[in-house]
Amino acid sequence: MSQNSFYGVGKLVNTHGLRGEVRVTPTTDFPDQRFRKGNELYLFHPTLSEPLKLKIASRRSHKNFEIVSFEGYEHINDIEKYKGGELKIPEEALMELEEDEFYIHQLVGCVVVTDEGEELGKIVDVMQPGANDVWVVKGKRGEILLPYIDDCIKEVDIANKRVVCHLMEGLL
Repeated sequence: MSQNSFYGVGKLVNTHGLRGEVRVTPTTDFPDQRFRKGNELYLFHPTLSEPLKLKIASRRSHKNFEIVSFEGYEHINDIEKYKGGELKIPEEALMELEEDEFYIHQLVGCVVVTDEGEELGKIVDVMQPGANDVWVVKGKRGEILLPYIDDCIKEVDIANKRVVCHLMEGLL
């Protein structure tokens, strides 16, 4: 199984109690769907040579975490060794998005061009600090942080891996 065909939905940060529950920091916009009872996730951890398929037995939200348990892992000792692991889904489990919505992995690698035709570089990362996402672009001018707002991002063409932006004052 190639790790490239899987996409992260959460990080297993700690155990929660003695009954095999874990605290998961979600990295998905769809935690209600991804962590629903009965769903299957794949655990990637440095101690595993292959991803471990897990089925969700229970889930509840608590503060900024999802408290999740998995079938067959009823005690803290069964699951504690996987702290720090990444929970992922296979590509075929990705949800359909609305028009003008995209997954981060679709943005990474897109060429960014200004509305005046200057190529700035490629998107290498997407940060999610709060109010809006910030796209990290690396190119000739070094690293540029572009806020994902209408005044800045003018066009996103995922099929052609191209983004058109307006360089607002203060971005360079």
